[in-house]
Amino acid sequence: MTLFSLLLLLPVIIGTVLLVPSLRRALVSNPVLKIFRNILPQVSQTEQEALDAGTVWWDGDLFSGKPDWNKLLAYPKPQLTTEERNFLAGPVEQLCEMLDEWKITRELHDLPPEVWQFIKQNGFFGMIIPRQYGGHGFSALAHSEVVMKIGSRSGTAAVTVMVPNSLGPAELLLHYGTEEQKNHYLPRLAKGLEVPCFALTGPSAGSDAGSIPDSGTVCQGEFNGRQDVLGMRVTWEKRYITLGPVATLLGLAFKLYDPDGLLGTKKDLGITLALIPTNTPGVNIGRRHFPLDAAFQNGPNSGQDVFIPMEWVIGGLGGVGIGWRMLMNCLAAGRSISLPATATGAAKLAALTSGAYGRVRTQFGMPIGRFEGVEEALARIGGNTYMMDAARVMTAGAVDLGEKPSVISAIVKYHLTERSRQTINDAMDVHGGKGICMGPSNYLARTYQQTPVSITVEGANILTRSMMIFGQGAIRCHPYVLKEIHAANDSDLGRASLEFDQTLMAHLSFSVGNSLRSLFHGLTGSSLAGAPLNVAPEVRHYYQQLSRLSAAFALAADISMLALGGSLKRKEKLSARLGDILSLLYLCSATLKRFEDDARPASDLPLLNWSIQDALYHLQQAFDGLLNNFPNRLAAWVLRALIFPLGKTYPPPGDDLGHMVAMLMLEPSDARDRLTAGIYIPSSSDEPIGILEKALRCATQCEITESKVRAAVKSGLISTQGDEKITEALELGIITAIEAESLTEMKSLRRHVIMVDDFPSDFGTQK
Repeated sequence: MTLFSLLLLLPVIIGTVLLVPSLRRALVSNPVLKIFRNILPQVSQTEQEALDAGTVWWDGDLFSGKPDWNKLLAYPKPQLTTEERNFLAGPVEQLCEMLDEWKITRELHDLPPEVWQFIKQNGFFGMIIPRQYGGHGFSALAHSEVVMKIGSRSGTAAVTVMVPNSLGPAELLLHYGTEEQKNHYLPRLAKGLEVPCFALTGPSAGSDAGSIPDSGTVCQGEFNGRQDVLGMRVTWEKRYITLGPVATLLGLAFKLYDPDGLLGTKKDLGITLALIPTNTPGVNIGRRHFPLDAAFQNGPNSGQDVFIPMEWVIGGLGGVGIGWRMLMNCLAAGRSISLPATATGAAKLAALTSGAYGRVRTQFGMPIGRFEGVEEALARIGGNTYMMDAARVMTAGAVDLGEKPSVISAIVKYHLTERSRQTINDAMDVHGGKGICMGPSNYLARTYQQTPVSITVEGANILTRSMMIFGQGAIRCHPYVLKEIHAANDSDLGRASLEFDQTLMAHLSFSVGNSLRSLFHGLTGSSLAGAPLNVAPEVRHYYQQLSRLSAAFALAADISMLALGGSLKRKEKLSARLGDILSLLYLCSATLKRFEDDARPASDLPLLNWSIQDALYHLQQAFDGLLNNFPNRLAAWVLRALIFPLGKTYPPPGDDLGHMVAMLMLEPSDARDRLTAGIYIPSSSDEPIGILEKALRCATQCEITESKVRAAVKSGLISTQGDEKITEALELGIITAIEAESLTEMKSLRRHVIMVDDFPSDFGTQK
């Protein structure tokens, strides 16, 4: 047989093998299954429960390589109810008026007693508790809005309010508590009769739940005068526990053991959660940590051989050993709300104040916000804030639709807190000395100081980025990997072979399709990529670019898992870059949906364009970093050829676009109001931010008048300085009396804005 004949016969042989299921399983699927079983990474029980937690939502579409944009846009725009809006306009507004963060952090190191009482009486601890138990039963969006608004006023108050409504006893009870536990504790929590905390982290175990040393032993003991009560003796040491020093109810995570077989034959029962009143004998609680000069209550607690009855386990006997699953499922939703809300509140505060300060503060005869260097910082603040708020709202909306988006919750926690850090850093640069001098008139410094707190809690950001986002997403969100894992772990070899074969063929088709789409869209500039027809024409091309990059991401994820197998779990830098790509695709999706949900306001286009273009550029850089460092160089070369056939084509936002964003922030407008909507803006003109906003309006109104006076000085018509300059301009008829009055007011307001607090030389320490 000639070589030519063999070449003709080869496709027939391959086709026969692939099309005949029995041959395909024998020659392809079963050998691959054997390899797959060998390369599967070892997954601990706690890791498996984390992987199984929550639900897959839009992240699944992004992993598919063919996101259904019409489905995304069809999700209803999240809306507040009348009751929720009234709560924000009433009790939340009143609470913000009561807060003085300088006094709270500098003098009291706590919220004032009247603030604590107001929070409890108005049900701030019961926002997520249903009405049937005396709570507000608010939506996730309302929860987010409340925390964001309070956070823009006081980090101390925001943390105090958000913790009972995030991962804590109330949410755990709602999902897993017995009816008796719910009926007893939820009304008390809703009314503020109980102050809750939850203790998970200890000195030697934080995110690594498997290494928790805190333990309990099932036994019988005396309780409330009763003998032989079935319970546990628990020993623990925890730290970083928010509200711990003032808590009356302690939620506790520990490993439970049953050496005497009182509950059955299993000795190691697993991680268990219990609710313990803090006045229980043996509970040591009340001391405080001092997290970055913040005043929210946070501290350690411990116990040594503390006996607690079995009914204190959340869920009773049915809750024994499933504590980690409880925590992961609740965290999948809770992490989506509180920290993204406080981060966005900080960014909106930075945007509001930096734009106003940049317009009011002048140097060399012009507002500093018009200096090109300052424009760069303002553009980052504005663009980041616009995208952050879009992601916050869309994610809260997903929770209200019934989702528990575990991967997305990690995305928004990490990326919104990191972008918040960047915006507050940029805001400090814009404010200069005004930002660094502490005092009652400094509206930025405490937010700047406390930013690392949100970076650290509910999963430190380094860990979230390098291990959680892609590490969990690759298995949960991929359309086939989880099915392949289940097939590989099936002890029924015949069934495993059939299931794996079907899934493998679908997976191969999926990978080939994404390869072809990546190459085709790369060669055509995404001009033929999928995009909805009913969106604004100005932004349609962004949907096309994201469709292309979604296919490229799905391809890169597949090749990474195939080439690296179980070792990808240890390649944290590569995993982090893959996570960055998935995250940026999500943030861009939320930003585009926001624009449509807001009825496409043309004045928001600079913000949208800057944020999307910046994200596309960083998406490209993440792909480039992945390919530059990919261990298998042949695979990296093939991926680069398929993903970037014409090279890297996404530039960062241009200077002209940055200028438009900065100008939008320098004067009052509907776009500026939308950008900063939802934060607390004091109504009193005696408040520092109230004065700043008044100065901004005055500066805008006086702009033409100031130009007239500057021109007269430059031409020599006016020779005096200071207030005399205004008087001379009035006498010469260059300005009117009303204009002179406005300029005088502007001069006073500008001075008030730029002045910083000063103190006695001993800072008042000597009495």
